[in-house]
Amino acid sequence: MIRTVLLAGAILASGASVALSQSATPLSAYADENGFLDVQALTCAQLAGTYQQDADALTAWYSGWYNGLAKKHYYDIKKGKQMEHEVIVYCKANLDKKIIDAIAVVFKDERAKLGIELK
Repeated sequence: MIRTVLLAGAILASGASVALSQSATPLSAYADENGFLDVQALTCAQLAGTYQQDADALTAWYSGWYNGLAKKHYYDIKKGKQMEHEVIVYCKANLDKKIIDAIAVVFKDERAKLGIELK
């Protein structure tokens, strides 16, 4: 009896780990025939479903893009990592959103916390 319970538990545990370890999709799968990503069209599902190194690279690219738009020429490593994490967390909870929309939500929340009002 105990052997049967242990065996059943082991089977359930291995099945759960297989279900949780779905394979990631590299961002290159979403590139056009020239190898370019349309960063304004990428979804949170694509970000959440890619490899961590691809997610890190992509969020670093977005950070540079936004800093360039703001004419800022520096990178706050600590804040950048924090914002990257918050974007990924938001995306995992909102898979149907575009990444650029997720970034806007996270930035808006961050500005509100800091008491920054946009004109």
